[in-house]
Amino acid sequence: MSLRTLIESGQRMGCTPWPRFLLDQRRWADLAPVPGFALLGLWGEPGFAHAAFLDETRLEVLLASVPAEEGRIPALSPRWPSAALFERMLRDLWGIEAEGGTDARPFLDHGRWPLLAPLSARPVAQAPEAKPMEFLPVAGEGVHIIPVGPIHAGVIEPGHFRFHVQGEIIVRLEARLGYVHKGTLSLMQGKPPRAAARFAARLSGDTTVAHSLAFARAAEAALEVEAPPRAQALRAAMLELERLHNHLNDLGFIANDAAFAVIHARCGWLREGLLRAQRDAFGHRLMMDRVLPGGVAQDVAPDGVAALLAALSAIEAELPAILALYEGHASLQDRVLGTGIMEPWLVAAFAPGGVVGRAAGRGFDARLLTGELAPEALVTQSGADVDARWRQRYAEVLQSLAFLRELLPSLPEGELTVQLPPRGGEGIALVEGFRGECLAWMRLDGGGGIEACMLRDPSWLHWPLLEAAVIGNIVADFPLINKSINGSYSGVDL
Repeated sequence: MSLRTLIESGQRMGCTPWPRFLLDQRRWADLAPVPGFALLGLWGEPGFAHAAFLDETRLEVLLASVPAEEGRIPALSPRWPSAALFERMLRDLWGIEAEGGTDARPFLDHGRWPLLAPLSARPVAQAPEAKPMEFLPVAGEGVHIIPVGPIHAGVIEPGHFRFHVQGEIIVRLEARLGYVHKGTLSLMQGKPPRAAARFAARLSGDTTVAHSLAFARAAEAALEVEAPPRAQALRAAMLELERLHNHLNDLGFIANDAAFAVIHARCGWLREGLLRAQRDAFGHRLMMDRVLPGGVAQDVAPDGVAALLAALSAIEAELPAILALYEGHASLQDRVLGTGIMEPWLVAAFAPGGVVGRAAGRGFDARLLTGELAPEALVTQSGADVDARWRQRYAEVLQSLAFLRELLPSLPEGELTVQLPPRGGEGIALVEGFRGECLAWMRLDGGGGIEACMLRDPSWLHWPLLEAAVIGNIVADFPLINKSINGSYSGVDL
């Protein structure tokens, strides 16, 4: 039985635009990887676990659910390696055990919460007490440990990295996250979507537009409403601006982590000009809280389009020189070529989104699902190394500039929002942020309040690949590899 047939054999529960199917535990345990299908995410609610899969051929999402009988479900991680982090989160937040899973260690819960399984039906009070993480052992002659973090130099979120090295060569890396857990899903519960939108906007601040848009589209799908055309166009412009300023930031920081500061300085200057134009156009440098369920919070300022186009012109004028600098220095090329390679089998197993996936030849972009990107416009690289990830970002910067040049001068007239009816429903959305696809799912009660929800950042599938990509590289190249992948710490700390 195919994966699609197996999922669709369950009881249809209803969800828009893709239905959800309730499986028994036997059928859930039979869910196995097949070519052309990827695991997007795994989450819970009291008494149930849910999974989202991507049919890459049909460009559709498949949703499956299973009852958590006595708080247990069959684990998916032995067959789907990317499920391991999600299963750890399932236990931490909902108290659901994945029996037979590949990793039973806590992930988000470090022992400092006043409640065990805070999103379960019956959370249990606990005395907060920090618990040391159990790291996997490494044996071998000359192996020693380098602990880094969780507090780092500069402005960066907390995360602990445990290196096992032989000389300068990394033989194992484990990351411990969860230091910036915010209780986002709990804070959303019971609130109407517009009141809860502020929490989605802050899941990962550099991806505020993409997460806000995924959340808004999920709410609109659940309520069967559609944002007005002008609001949709403004959303598309803000999403592309967010992609552009983040890619510029990463192009500069990757070079900086290879001790090549001139590209960092020039990209930083261009990004700053764009952020100031975004402030002039939308009243906020990162456009936070501008995308809401039902539309947008405000219109673009009268001179906003002109400010944005001027910033785009400055970027376009500078890009050829930046590429020439990148390609013209042998010392920089020596640092990025062949560094941090992701093995093809790992890319196939984890199906990472965004730059990380496309730089390794994975031809997927969530905009293909909505028709926002034509298949022939999809750009990929084949190197799967730091260089490929830099070049993928550069190619996407060019695409963003072309898209914005076409969109901004031709924004349609009309309303900015629609009313949201106070009724129940269930919806899901997938939006291509600068890191990859951002998933949002929610179910609303009869009064239009959020009964259950999930926000999934692309970084859930990126952090495990970082741990693999650094193996065999020298310690000094870790910052370079880490920045080229650029996982969000906050994005996975729900």
